[in-house]
Amino acid sequence: MNTSTIQAAVLDERQNTAAATEQDTRAALRFVTCGSVDDGKSTLIGRLLVDSKTVLQDQLAGVQRGGQTDLALLTDGLQAEREQGITIDVAYRYFNTAARKFIIADAPGHEQYTRNMVTAASSADAAVVLVDATKLDWQSALPELLPQTRRHSLLVNLLRVTSIVFAVNKLDAVEKPDVAFAHISAALNRFADEAQIPVKAIIPVSALIGYNVVDANPGWCGYNSPGLLQLLEQLPATPADTAPFAFPVQWVEKFSSSSDTSQGRRVFWGRIASGDVKPGQEITVLPGGKTAKVAQVLDHARQPKDVKAGHSAGIILDRELDVSRGDWLLAAGGFEPALGSNQITATVAWMDEEPLVPGRMYLALHGHRWVKAKVKRIVSHININTLESHDAAQLDANAIGVIELALLEPIAALPYKQSRVLGSLVLVDTASHKTSGALLVL
Repeated sequence: MNTSTIQAAVLDERQNTAAATEQDTRAALRFVTCGSVDDGKSTLIGRLLVDSKTVLQDQLAGVQRGGQTDLALLTDGLQAEREQGITIDVAYRYFNTAARKFIIADAPGHEQYTRNMVTAASSADAAVVLVDATKLDWQSALPELLPQTRRHSLLVNLLRVTSIVFAVNKLDAVEKPDVAFAHISAALNRFADEAQIPVKAIIPVSALIGYNVVDANPGWCGYNSPGLLQLLEQLPATPADTAPFAFPVQWVEKFSSSSDTSQGRRVFWGRIASGDVKPGQEITVLPGGKTAKVAQVLDHARQPKDVKAGHSAGIILDRELDVSRGDWLLAAGGFEPALGSNQITATVAWMDEEPLVPGRMYLALHGHRWVKAKVKRIVSHININTLESHDAAQLDANAIGVIELALLEPIAALPYKQSRVLGSLVLVDTASHKTSGALLVL
């Protein structure tokens, strides 16, 4: 290969990389705010909405208290949330700037509602973990972080959130904000290194006043990098899963009203979990193992079209097979090891007040498919304070650990690092029907 050919290849690669980066930053960014209770998550989102001028005047008038604007009320919509001054359920808000669109999930900080936080983070591209400077011994060179700050940081990292940002809040309320930010940053960096959490940035903010939220305040607390909103505008969206084509069937249209497209055959609707599918491609149905070829792919508007992972589609097969809600359509030859195994090792975030103990039976939800599951053993429990793993006879509420699970039927599970959808399960108590735990397949 001559020099000009090499230079041309390098230039093409740079252009492709630049185009991919631009596409990542042009896509809408889904981010979650998390951290301990009363760290200012709802106020931060309110500040983002107000200062980016996406809140109407009548909305602002509705969140006045004693002549002051209570920014947290822009997201805390439940009566119980307004009465107690805490976030209970996940609140989603939407706004956009000239550079990008955003979907915000305001997650509760209280330990009791950790399951809600996990739900919000499971589909997020980025996480903003708030740290309340007034709650820490900021005069110490390495302040001790709050347990919920550590727990939420570990969870968003386990949930494969692409970008994690620490926002040190309420620095305007401490005597020496520059010293406080330096000490808290050191503690956060040490924790992130020990937990192997890749951190995009640590930013000093005041959600109440607005420092470094929408507009940057160069030099405040010795920080001269972009403010929070400028950073969010630059963060990439989560890359697509690298797994083969997988499609959880959510609904079966037995008698199609659009006979011109379905040709009288049933249409299987759902959202493509991974990979891509084209007419003529051979697929395998789980359970059952029957094979067929894809006759047609429909988009959400019932038009024949290529559909990417993460988007809804209708799949029409070339022959009639017994396919119901909860079944999976999988790329033939892509899931043989998974189809033959009903043993799973997974990281679990336990959310039930009833502890997790070996031998108990649960219902496991994978995609839209329910399978009975038995806890074989608890491999380890992760101490969120020391980050050490140790043996445990049970896992209590809000614990994080590793377990072995035996399923009544095999499922198309892949490691969570490879696929968010195929690598995640939910455990439900068979008696109370409560969501008991979130599993990430190892």
